[in-house]
Amino acid sequence: MTQTRTEAEAPVPTAQHTATVGAALRHPAENVESLESAALLVGAAFFVVGGLVGGIAFWGRDLPISGQGSLGEFVAIASAVTAVLAFVLGRVLARRTENAALRREIGQGLSVPGARLHWFDVAALAIAHAVIALLGWVALSTVLEQSFRDAVVFTLPATALAGVAIALTGYVAFLSSARMTPMLLSLVLAVFLVVGALTSMLSASDPHWWKENLSALGMTDDISAMAFNVTLIVAGAIVTIVARYATATLPIGTPPARRGRDLVRVGLVLIGIFLACVGIFPVDEFFIVHNTVATGMAVCFAVIVVGLPWFIRSVPKVFVGLGYLYVVVIIVVAIFFATGYYNLTAVELVAACLIFSWIIVFLRTASASGASEADAAAVAPSAIDAE
Repeated sequence: MTQTRTEAEAPVPTAQHTATVGAALRHPAENVESLESAALLVGAAFFVVGGLVGGIAFWGRDLPISGQGSLGEFVAIASAVTAVLAFVLGRVLARRTENAALRREIGQGLSVPGARLHWFDVAALAIAHAVIALLGWVALSTVLEQSFRDAVVFTLPATALAGVAIALTGYVAFLSSARMTPMLLSLVLAVFLVVGALTSMLSASDPHWWKENLSALGMTDDISAMAFNVTLIVAGAIVTIVARYATATLPIGTPPARRGRDLVRVGLVLIGIFLACVGIFPVDEFFIVHNTVATGMAVCFAVIVVGLPWFIRSVPKVFVGLGYLYVVVIIVVAIFFATGYYNLTAVELVAACLIFSWIIVFLRTASASGASEADAAAVAPSAIDAE
C-alpha cells in the first residue's frame, strides 16, 4: 500500500528572480515575469517607432480627432499593422518556448495533441487582431470627436498619443498571441464577428439593406461589402481552428469514439469552410453557390447537434439539450419567415448568433469533458496502487 507524502516532504517552489531587461531579451519565455517584461519591451519598441513615424506625419499640422487625415485614422491604421507584427512575433516566441513546466501558462496553451496552428491559421488570427484594433480605435476616435466637438490635436500631443495607442496595441496583441488558449481563441472569434458585422452594417450605403437579407451587405462595391465578406472569410478560417481544438481533447480510447470525434470535427470544419465560401461568393454574383453553402452550414450544424449524443458520449446531457433547443428555435424562426411574420434577415441573424454561440460553448464543454476523462484515467491507477 502506498503512503502519501507529508507536507514537510512536499517539494518547495523555487523562487523566481526578477527579470532584467537583458534577461528578458535573452530568455523572454523563461517564466511569467520574463514574458511580461518582453511584452513591455515590445510595446516600448512600437512606442518609439510609432512616435517617430507619427511625428514625421504630423509635423507642422493640427489634426482633427477623427475622420480623413485625423489622429484617429493614423492610430487605427498603424495599430492594425502593429497587431499583425506583434501577433506573429508572439507566435514565434510561443513555438520556441523550451520550459515544458510553464508552456501552458506562458505560450503553449494551443499546443495540444492532435491540433496545431499552421501558417494560414496564424495569418487568419493576425488579421482578426488587426481588424479588431483598426475598428476599435476608429470607434474610440469617433466617440471622442463627438465629445470634443471642433477640437484639434497639436503636433506633440498627437505624436505622444499615437505612440501610446500603438504601444498598447502591440503589448496586447503580443500577449494575446504568446498566451493564446482555446478559450481566448473563441473570444477572438466572437469579438471579431461582432466588430466586423457591426462595421459592415454601420457603413452600408443602403440604410434599408435589412429589408432584403443579411447577405445584401456583401453585394455592393463599397467598404461595407468588403468588410462583410472579409469578416466571413477570416471567421470561417478561425472556425476551422476552433473545430480542431474543440475536438482535440475529446476521449478516443475506442474505435467508435474516434469515429464520432472525427465526424464532429469534419462537420465543424465544413461549417467554417461554408462560412468562408459565403464571403467568397457574393449572393448577387453567385446566387446558387452562395445559397448552397449557406444552407449547407445550417445542415451541418443540425446534423452535429442531433447526432452529438451518439458521436461523443461523454458530452454532458445539459449541453445536448441546449443544442436541441437551439435547433428548435431556428426551426421556429424559419416557420415565421415562411408565414411572412419575419423577414429573412431576422432568421439569418438569429441562426448565426445561435450557431456561433453553440460552437464557442462547445469548445469549453469539450475541453472540460476531455479534462474529466483524463482525471478519471489518472485516478484509476492510483486507486489500484492504494489497494
